[in-house]
Formats: sequence, C-alpha cells, structure tokens
Amino acid sequence: MKNILVLCTGNSCRSQIAEGYLRHFAGDTATIYSAGIETHGVNPKAILVMAEDGINISQHTSNNVDEYINIPFDYVITVCDNANEACPFFPGNVERFHQNFPDPAKATGNIEQVMDEFTKVRDLIKVYSENFIAAHIKP
Repeated sequence: MKNILVLCTGNSCRSQIAEGYLRHFAGDTATIYSAGIETHGVNPKAILVMAEDGINISQHTSNNVDEYINIPFDYVITVCDNANEACPFFPGNVERFHQNFPDPAKATGNIEQVMDEFTKVRDLIKVYSENFIAAHIKP
C-alpha cells in the first residue's frame, strides 16, 4: 500500500479537500495524509463544499508536517507554492509533485461569491486527485 502526503501552508482548505478526494478515488489502495507547514484548523467552508459533493471531511484534523516525519511516504504532493518552497526533506524514495491551487480562504465578496470560489477550487482539486490516483495508484 502506498503512503501519500498532501502538504499545504495551514492544512485548512486545499490539502483537506485533496485528502478527501484522494481517499475517495484511492479506496483501500493507498493511505492518505494531509498536513501543513502550520496548522490553522479545518475550514468550515471546505467541509461544506465537500459535503455538497458527497465527501465527508468533517472529522479531519489540521496536522503539522512534523507529526508525520517518520512515515515512509511514497508521494508528497504540495498544493500551494509556499508549502512547495518550505517542504521538509523526507528520507527514502519519495516522489514529489507540485500543483499550486488558488487559496479559497482568501476569497472576498459576499457569501455566495466566497462559496463559488471554494466550489471552483474544490472542482480543480477533484480533477487533479482523480488523475493522480489513475496515473500513480491505479494505472
């Protein structure tokens, strides 16, 4: 079984969404973790947009990357430029991937506009996650 870590700045939105979708698409073929360079708590709007697509991330926790330093990861995916630059070294044969997604937590406007941004980012991460699993876990 492969170990996959999704890394972001605060482990609150993008990495949480990616963890949810990667788990969904991988099923029991991989163990998925998410972490941040910092921890900001799971964003309630991320929980909401994922629930709208049938994925429950309400029990996810916001974790610091240091908590996982001893796990032998096969893949580390950074989902923001800051995490890519600050990504720690993982020993072993770790394959790193980077895809910068917009931060929906920085969206401005009324609640509908903010939620539209969360939905847009969710949908981008969904496509990336499905393609990643198809290419690397279930080829």
